[in-house]
Amino acid sequence: MEKNTCRLFTERLMLRAWQESDAEFLYQYAKDPAIGPVAGWPPHTSVEESLNVIRTVFASPETYAVVLKESDEPIGSIGIMFGEGLHSAEMQSDEAEIGYWIGKPYWGQGLIPEAVRCLLKRCFEELGMTAVWCGYYDGNTKSRRVMDKCGFRFHHTEEGKTSPLGDVRTEHFMRITKEEWLEDSDRYGYQD
Repeated sequence: MEKNTCRLFTERLMLRAWQESDAEFLYQYAKDPAIGPVAGWPPHTSVEESLNVIRTVFASPETYAVVLKESDEPIGSIGIMFGEGLHSAEMQSDEAEIGYWIGKPYWGQGLIPEAVRCLLKRCFEELGMTAVWCGYYDGNTKSRRVMDKCGFRFHHTEEGKTSPLGDVRTEHFMRITKEEWLEDSDRYGYQD
């Protein structure tokens, strides 16, 4: 697997590859039961588990630690997934999905919308994507608000989806096309 060497910058954030030395920070936030289960993954149970996630799941080429510039501390994760990463059969080969989470102490500060806008720019200007998807499980209103703030539009709902936790849920899919992104660039703060 190709290693992520890309570093992206926003006003308050640096998006960079996860490092093994980030394991304690990851565990600090990912152990919180308010974080993973709403997105379909179990809370981390140890620093060792978090280290294993960094070495495997977070080793994907377009997976980034969301790092505060002022402290150089990873406080969440965001990534771009292609093809098989999206659960929806609607996705085409020139489309991607963005997934994200942030530690609870940083909720409500606009940091994840800032990171999502950065990855949308990467998807459309550097990676040649024509559309980007986001999905959220029923009840995950915080994740939906991020999508709304970044210009995603509702696309469809799929019921009876088995989450990685093994329970059956309803999943909603949002999408933004490159044309919509270009049209809405001023409204959603996409241009520098």
